[in-house]
Amino acid sequence: MRMPGAPDTPAAVRRPTDAERVRSVLAAAHSMTVVTDGLRREVRHLDGTDPLGRLHLHPAEPGGHAEHRHAVRLEFTDVAPTPVRDRVRARVTILGRLLTPYADGTVDPAGPDAPASTCMEFGRAVLETAEGRAYIGLDELEAARPDPLAPYEAGMLTHLLDDHAELVTLLLRLVAPRPGAVLVRALPLTMDRYGLTLRVEERRGHRDVRLPFPSPLDDVEQSGAQIQALLSAARRRSHHNTLPA
Repeated sequence: MRMPGAPDTPAAVRRPTDAERVRSVLAAAHSMTVVTDGLRREVRHLDGTDPLGRLHLHPAEPGGHAEHRHAVRLEFTDVAPTPVRDRVRARVTILGRLLTPYADGTVDPAGPDAPASTCMEFGRAVLETAEGRAYIGLDELEAARPDPLAPYEAGMLTHLLDDHAELVTLLLRLVAPRPGAVLVRALPLTMDRYGLTLRVEERRGHRDVRLPFPSPLDDVEQSGAQIQALLSAARRRSHHNTLPA
């Protein structure tokens, strides 16, 4: 029996891999917490610049010969841009050891237009979501790419909710089983190259429902056509709609 708040996870529904999810969280991050030497430092105003662009990740030395170096932990929190219940969608932690002093981007080692960078011996990346915890190695992380919608997702979801709330209600026709009298509201939760996720909030708990796009996106410019395809499919469903607006 699925507990209230647990996501729907049909096997046939395509989703980003764990490594892609981590890269997308980093690509869209506007802040992070750096923990080293027992001190926590909040780094803000990343402005959607992927922190991996300022980190040179190196494989761990065999035999643990870098144990004398300072351990570092980078923490990222992925928060839903819409006012859903339980807004934290994921937490990402990157663990390793510093090979060079941490640079926060305010010091320029390569010229006035180049950001500061830090060399880090990579330990592991940890992704925590409602589905559980996953560990990602360096090869997986470097091979993955951020979702093409990651930098735009927050604006797209808030625009859908604020300016086209009636379309969210329309999309509920694609939800199975159809929400009934226990429905409180439905809000867009995530959007990636594979589809849109709605959080269906009911009197007791909530469930996340995945609405897959007809085909995966390669570019943000393709999102409009894919969303229209979902709306067209919803309109083709029974027009007898008693769902609350």
